[in-house]
Amino acid sequence: MTRREEAGRLEHDSPVRLHLSCKSEKILHFSPLLQQGVGVPARVGLSVKKVLCEQWGISPEYLDKRVKTIFLNGNAVDDIDKAILQDGSTLALSAAMPGLAGATLRRGGILASLRSQITHQEEKKAAQEKEGLIILKLFNLLTSELGPLLLKRGVYLKREEFVIFIKNLSEEFWSGCRGAKLNDQEMDVQTLREGRGLGPNDLIYLQMDFAE
Repeated sequence: MTRREEAGRLEHDSPVRLHLSCKSEKILHFSPLLQQGVGVPARVGLSVKKVLCEQWGISPEYLDKRVKTIFLNGNAVDDIDKAILQDGSTLALSAAMPGLAGATLRRGGILASLRSQITHQEEKKAAQEKEGLIILKLFNLLTSELGPLLLKRGVYLKREEFVIFIKNLSEEFWSGCRGAKLNDQEMDVQTLREGRGLGPNDLIYLQMDFAE
């Protein structure tokens, strides 16, 4: 199944709702999950900038100064006002990367011409504006900086992959986990960490809150 087909399933299937309360520093344990990609609801048919800033609450200043590399469906994006997100698009965000590779992939950089074969090309046909789902990936420093914002809003995950992930979380993470709810009902944290109690649904809608 392709990522686009996966996103379609995420949009239409009925997921269980899981809510976790954790200490703020525990977001770092979720870096592998955020790098792998999570489903984020969005109104699509709009530019990357509009979705990131107007829908997901990322400030234009942060986007300009901090998010230096953007990939849309595997292609590097230079103009975030013209690159359009579609239902099922995969969007990857990264802070500045070191070396020649980082300089080449940096959006709007002077070496952008060196990567013409992997540069996103503006779509000619008009995009349809509608509710959809984006597969979002965060890398390096952005996992800790943008991860809490997105997890508070809520993300879609495949249950099978999430169960494997939580079973591998360390004792350090669970010591900072203050509680869990499944479909608004209190859930035993020990049951969750063992990967049990999530039901037969293929999808999980995960929301988290973070406190000191």
